Amino acid sequence: MNAVRALGGARPTPGFGDPARIVPSSGIATLLTAITAGAMAFLAVFALALSMSAGQLAQRWSSTLSQSATLRISAPPSEIAAQTAAVLEVLRTTPGIASTRVLDIDEQRALLEPWFGPDLPIESLALPRLIEIIEAPEGFDSVGLRLRLASEAPGAMLDDHTRWRRPLVQAAASLRALAWLSVALIGVMMAAMITLAAGFSLAANAQVIRVLRLVGARDAFIARAFTNRFTVLAVIGAVAGMVLGVAAFALLPVAGDSGFLTGLGFSGAGWFMPLAIPPLAGVIAWAATRTAAMRVLRQEG
Repeated sequence: MNAVRALGGARPTPGFGDPARIVPSSGIATLLTAITAGAMAFLAVFALALSMSAGQLAQRWSSTLSQSATLRISAPPSEIAAQTAAVLEVLRTTPGIASTRVLDIDEQRALLEPWFGPDLPIESLALPRLIEIIEAPEGFDSVGLRLRLASEAPGAMLDDHTRWRRPLVQAAASLRALAWLSVALIGVMMAAMITLAAGFSLAANAQVIRVLRLVGARDAFIARAFTNRFTVLAVIGAVAGMVLGVAAFALLPVAGDSGFLTGLGFSGAGWFMPLAIPPLAGVIAWAATRTAAMRVLRQEG
């Protein structure tokens, strides 16, 4: 009877109330559960942000590069004007091209300045003529355009950015897959740590378990007591970690085009995605603790 009183005078009957009350609220195992859930939730926020950023980056690269093309005209100075006029006429009559623009000397200097510096004597160089092509929504036939250019302006080379767009989009997609893999690994590590903590708590409370069995408690009731306790702690820790992670992203200098980390983080409805982390942490904690508790109880007979 003294042992029962030590448990709060509770009896394992349907009127007992919250089974989690029989589990001691202090101890290294419970503290480890809350800290682990908080740390994993904090990391999960960053993994989710990386996943969303990679998806947005892939979409932005794909849409930006797919809507434009560049045409380069390499010809002797005496022929460059005539070939440019011929190319512009071909582009004007090509379906799927919304507009064209010939880059001037200042724009070419700006393109070369990061590589050769501001003092490059660009006027004395035989640079090719560059024409920017903006596609219409339906796009144009690049194969047919190349054939027309080959006959009208042999020095014209069309670059539709396909070779640039595909690797960039693939890299962004791979980064997004790695981010989701990181989220999955975080969930696995959380389950492993909570399983260890639950097993340690069950071992440390072996005497409590024996007393509960003496007064008629079933293993399902005892397992539910530990499961409820660790699930609540995991959710509390995950909420704290999620809040800290979202706050960290809110304080990052990502606003505006001049931000150091522009494009990284959440945007729009994506800010609601971290709200799914605490419920998922609770599900993981419940499954991990339930599995560990039933295994330990079966071993102790």
